[in-house]
Amino acid sequence: MSHEEQQGRPRDEREQPIRYGDVFHVSGDLSSNPVGPQDAAMMQSAEQTVLGQTQKGGPAAAMQSAASRNERAGLFGHCGLSDVAGQQGVTVTETDVPGSRIITESVAGQVVCQYVESTAVQQAAVEVIEQSAITIGEALEAAAQSARNKPVDQSDAAAIKAAEVRATGSNVITPGGLAATAQSAANHNALVDREGDKIKLRDVLTGATSKLAGDKAATQEDAEGVVSAELRNNPIMATQPGGVAASVAAAARLNESI
Repeated sequence: MSHEEQQGRPRDEREQPIRYGDVFHVSGDLSSNPVGPQDAAMMQSAEQTVLGQTQKGGPAAAMQSAASRNERAGLFGHCGLSDVAGQQGVTVTETDVPGSRIITESVAGQVVCQYVESTAVQQAAVEVIEQSAITIGEALEAAAQSARNKPVDQSDAAAIKAAEVRATGSNVITPGGLAATAQSAANHNALVDREGDKIKLRDVLTGATSKLAGDKAATQEDAEGVVSAELRNNPIMATQPGGVAASVAAAARLNESI
């Protein structure tokens, strides 16, 4: 394109920023915020601190690419920081489960990436290394960490009910159990406007294994049932990144490799 053609393009066409919603599956204010250079720098620092390095093709790399384009377009200075990242920050967390760890990366409280890494089990050469399968209860505990600040809604309650039924092998909902507690939380949250007064997933799922009447290793069939329950009860027909269905599905995928 010639210099004259570039000059003739409308200003708003030339300067459309790359927003978080263009890079990640996010919603609300975050989706409309442009990615700033310091946003990417913060995520790079978080990845290096927790993981020991910046992940190739990971969120920090994607944010750096978007931020560089926004900076070249004159939308940010080199030290530019988006409003949401500046106010709510970025996080990288890891949740340990037997034989692996679940890595969750978030911006402003919204999960932008979650994946499972196997951990090396170092034992003497003469010992047999046996990796335990991840149970449904352990997957729910992982969701309590990765989606800890998400208010419980009907899709979460349905997914937790499906997970409990599959973990225990019983369709009977135990009073005071996970499914009953999750449904009560969803009903409460539907009547509450203030975010701080809503019951979060961490409140329901922390210590999930001890709250289940029974437990079992997560299978692909279990994951499909939980995913289906969460989708059916979500108006936008999507699962929550790092949520109940995603965590059970991640556990099932890992178990298949054992």
